[in-house]
Amino acid sequence: MSDGDGELEARLVEQEEFEPSDEFVEQANVSDPDIYEEFEENWPDCWERAADLLDWEEEYETVLDDSNEPFYEWFSDGTINASYNCVDRHVENGDKNRVAIKWEGEYGETRTYTYQDLYREVNEFAAALRDMGVEEDEVVTLYMPMVPELPIAMLACARIGAPHSVVFAGFSADALATRMNSADSDYLVTCDGYYRRGDALDHLEKANEGLEGVDHDVEATVVVDRLGDDGFGHELAENQHDWDDLMDEQRGERVEPVERDAEDMLFLMYTSGTTGEPKGVKHTTGGYLAYTAWTSHAVLDLKPEDTYWCSADIGWITGHSYIVYGPLALGTTTVMYEGTPDFPERDRLWDIVEKYAVDVFYTAPTAIRAFMKWGSKFPERRDLSSLRLLGTVGEPINPRAWKWYYKHIGDEECPVVDTWWQTETGGMMITTLPGVKNMKPGSAGPPLPGIDARIVDTEGEEIEPGRAGYLTVNKPWPGMLRTLYKNDERFIDEYWAEYSDEDADEWVYFPEDGAKIDEDGYMTILGRVDDVINVSGHRLGTMEIESAIVGVEGVAEAAVVGGNHEVKGEAVYAYVITEDGYEGDDEMRSRIIEGVEDAIGPIARPEQVVFTPELPKTRSGKIMRRLLEEIANEEELGDTTTLRNPEIVTDIQAKVQGD
Repeated sequence: MSDGDGELEARLVEQEEFEPSDEFVEQANVSDPDIYEEFEENWPDCWERAADLLDWEEEYETVLDDSNEPFYEWFSDGTINASYNCVDRHVENGDKNRVAIKWEGEYGETRTYTYQDLYREVNEFAAALRDMGVEEDEVVTLYMPMVPELPIAMLACARIGAPHSVVFAGFSADALATRMNSADSDYLVTCDGYYRRGDALDHLEKANEGLEGVDHDVEATVVVDRLGDDGFGHELAENQHDWDDLMDEQRGERVEPVERDAEDMLFLMYTSGTTGEPKGVKHTTGGYLAYTAWTSHAVLDLKPEDTYWCSADIGWITGHSYIVYGPLALGTTTVMYEGTPDFPERDRLWDIVEKYAVDVFYTAPTAIRAFMKWGSKFPERRDLSSLRLLGTVGEPINPRAWKWYYKHIGDEECPVVDTWWQTETGGMMITTLPGVKNMKPGSAGPPLPGIDARIVDTEGEEIEPGRAGYLTVNKPWPGMLRTLYKNDERFIDEYWAEYSDEDADEWVYFPEDGAKIDEDGYMTILGRVDDVINVSGHRLGTMEIESAIVGVEGVAEAAVVGGNHEVKGEAVYAYVITEDGYEGDDEMRSRIIEGVEDAIGPIARPEQVVFTPELPKTRSGKIMRRLLEEIANEEELGDTTTLRNPEIVTDIQAKVQGD
């Protein structure tokens, strides 16, 4: 490292606030600071700005109907079709030759779909669904990896008014069956298999196993041939159809988009529930599509001429909102990638950024911490100068990872939007508008215009800056979930009862996250409220402790859990991955303990610091802290089948017992 590099690193470490460049602000879709005041003064009619990004079949007259709270309705007297808005209108407006989807397979094979191509294939598959008997309001389950047929199927469902329910391809056969049973879904679209780190995975076998657990007759299954000659030689059953054969049969067919009420369901998205039963989050057509389009426009700064890449999987809400519906509603080019960030080399993502001249890149802090661990030499191999904006999603990002991302990926030129939101919110809620607000590493930012988010104590009273409390949202927003599928009572109990004041007739949405706020109104998300360690009566957020640990030089990633302690009740157990070139030794352990004590206080001092080359993670990249707690408490280990690296659990267990 040169002296100049050292000075730069030192400056970045000390800097706590970053401004967007004048060049970025000048071209930003939203750059007027008055937008916050405008939205507040003109609420809820301010959300017409989002609805105006869409084409409506029948114009709405009412922006918000709150007569049956918390079952709020947005643009409810208007009609619209999501498929038309994401495909047809761009073709009709003269943009048929603009690229809609750029897809790259794990082995580097590519497919490009213009909006005209997408229009043709969406119509043909919509015709196939209709001929198989799919009717309006019937739920179609999509159990598929990151292949172009997935967004095509989603948009085909939307075209005929059939809600889709996407099940993440990494989920088990039981998870598929549970979701199809819950949705009473009679139709499945899946594939023969896909590639992961060079291996062909048999997906159809898992899908067929799941179908055996469905408690009603499934009318039809459509199977995409992804693997070709690498396939597993499955014979399709009597009610199973080959995707390509169906498309050949429907060649040239056109299906008129079904006119949908704004409050008609667009899709179900199942998410984990506290009772163990997954919750079917219901999102509707008008409000959801308007909100994802507006946040894509305002936060991601997407323009039709952009090539944009969100590295999430469409099996999660991030992929729905910010790979499919938001970008395509705006007529942007959206990139899809089938594989992992480190196959065949650890510069794979940066190779794709360079190859397609990506303008806007949106990824998870988990991935960024992995990039840090691998080292800056990998992005330095590639030309990343096309990038204009960077974003993070999925969990809070600690300041050190934020600054690494800002420097080594964005070359200190790209604003970074750290976005907080949930499956239930439909789209981004707390983040900076990159053309308006400065960025503070580690803090998501202020609530977006029109979003009334607050940090409160256990009594529901707003807290002072600097203290930790509970995040609440005090007004509805267009992208919000409407209910839990077939379970209005659970919807109210889980989301609206905690801080609602029945006497004042006021409903408050409680997302079950802890947070703190600073003097400028910037919010730092501390993690789920159940991610709390109670040490000698002091409630400590695991996110806050993890941020302190990752702030120590040489630490790439950390996970903190609570372990049983005779005196304290619970004690802090830290599992730590060091960066390349740093040793997990006693000196590093001491520096970690000192870093936690300096940042939070002696009460948060880790009882044990365990160094490990990996953390147990699900296929979606989330750390399975439950297993780490079981190791800390010397309990029998639970199910590890959903992990992408189950072997690391026994390695960590042996290390802890050895220590």
